[in-house]
Amino acid sequence: MIRHNIDAFLTIDRHFFVEFAHTPDSVREVQHLRHQVFRTERGIFPGQPDSAIEADEYDVRSRHVVLRNREDGQVIGTARLVANPRAATQRDLPMLRYCSPDLLRHLPLRTTGEISRFALSKRRRPVGTPPDRLLRLALMRGILRASLELGLTHWCALMEPTLLRLMRSSGIRFSPLGPLVEAFGLRQPSAVAIGHALADGRNQHPDLYRFVAGAPEPAPRREMLRLPAPCCVAAPP
Repeated sequence: MIRHNIDAFLTIDRHFFVEFAHTPDSVREVQHLRHQVFRTERGIFPGQPDSAIEADEYDVRSRHVVLRNREDGQVIGTARLVANPRAATQRDLPMLRYCSPDLLRHLPLRTTGEISRFALSKRRRPVGTPPDRLLRLALMRGILRASLELGLTHWCALMEPTLLRLMRSSGIRFSPLGPLVEAFGLRQPSAVAIGHALADGRNQHPDLYRFVAGAPEPAPRREMLRLPAPCCVAAPP
């Protein structure tokens, strides 16, 4: 295991913890951070000018992952997993606002979840915080836990090319589905079988894999996300 990765992981667990937004107030915190990152800092996702949150109709059936500062409890990062096992059509996934449903025709709809709304605050981080790449991996802890609980087998996403490369460098290898599409900037439709992603990470980046799939230390005064043993998700043949 690479020494600088170990040090960075220890720093993350020392400063932050991961949980789900399971109350209306915590979901609103997530939406407020998304407003800060996407609308104020980046100028995307248009909305009501007087609103302090960024929200859409998919939030009500999403698992919202939250990265909090241990010292003061502030939300410094979030991502969501949109899934609907009872969905009758693929149009129930937000990326299909911008892509043809044919792109996902080979995926099992009822066990596919879409990852979206990765947001990391630059204003609320402690000094010496690890880089975005590792903080996004911390959020992937929660995405993986939610996926296992929901019985999902595949992830899909509409990613900026830079995020797609970042995920690959961390051992999470999404495959492109068709060409780039315009969705508040160019985005790449992508998908991966969760079992394959875990197997690739375990084989190619074992230190990063253990960080994402291993159970982090307990959070102060909160129920921490504890992941099942990595062997619970087997790689497809």
